[in-house]
Amino acid sequence: MDEADNLKKGEKGAWISIFAYVILAVAKLTVASIWNSEALHADGLNNTTDVVASFAVLIGLKISRKPPDADHHYGHYRAETVASMFAAFVIVTVGIQVMIDTFGQLFAGETDRPGMLTAWTALGGAVVMFIVYGYNISLAKKIGSRSLNAAALDNRSDAFVSIGAFVGIVGSQFGLYWLDPLAGLVVGAIICKTAWDIFSDATHTLTDGFDEKQIKKIKMSIAKVPEVKKVVDVKGRIHGNQTFIEVTILVNPDLNVKESHDITEKIETFLQEKHNITYTHIHIEPYE
Repeated sequence: MDEADNLKKGEKGAWISIFAYVILAVAKLTVASIWNSEALHADGLNNTTDVVASFAVLIGLKISRKPPDADHHYGHYRAETVASMFAAFVIVTVGIQVMIDTFGQLFAGETDRPGMLTAWTALGGAVVMFIVYGYNISLAKKIGSRSLNAAALDNRSDAFVSIGAFVGIVGSQFGLYWLDPLAGLVVGAIICKTAWDIFSDATHTLTDGFDEKQIKKIKMSIAKVPEVKKVVDVKGRIHGNQTFIEVTILVNPDLNVKESHDITEKIETFLQEKHNITYTHIHIEPYE
């Protein structure tokens, strides 16, 4: 299956997230306003930002499907990563606002008890988001999509946020009225933490960061090829949902061009089968 087909499948996961978030945001904000829950209100605002973030992921996936052109020789795959970064900014903005609002409520001394329907709404939202998370994380691993993986992690974070809101609301039913706004404050903190994780991963990718342990594994794999006398250097970068590797190796100086080329093909095939690397640039030098 080619990369365009994988990205098209990823769009399905983004649409599922969008539909789930729209329904949950409307339900939570409506119930929270009628039955007076700060925790559920914060949870609903969180889902509202997730709609925007999911649309960013969807747009990034669509742009990534565009073929290479005159000024994008490697394609548009990094649009996925840019979309993830945009999503992080949207998420953290609302996370900070939720923390500011609920912090004020926590110390305002208000003792209005939220209705139990708000608790069941939060719990139901958690169940829905765990289901969406399971689908998206499985699809993200299957197609190798970093932006969909970020969306899946956000799905899981949202499920835990809803559980936290549920606990806070239930606690307020037993006279612990401060638990509801406190849960809202925790929700805001979790939203900000999720945004930071997504932002950190996106910036690491955009600055050509690469896992050192993965480089060592790749280097060890290449060194096992009999014709390779020495692995001089291995560099890697992430380009959307693809891994690009550059390798410098030393081989027998008496080999002809065809024999040297056969070695590179063997390494390329080996790396694709063992490490799922679709693009490898190999530079050959004579072994002295």
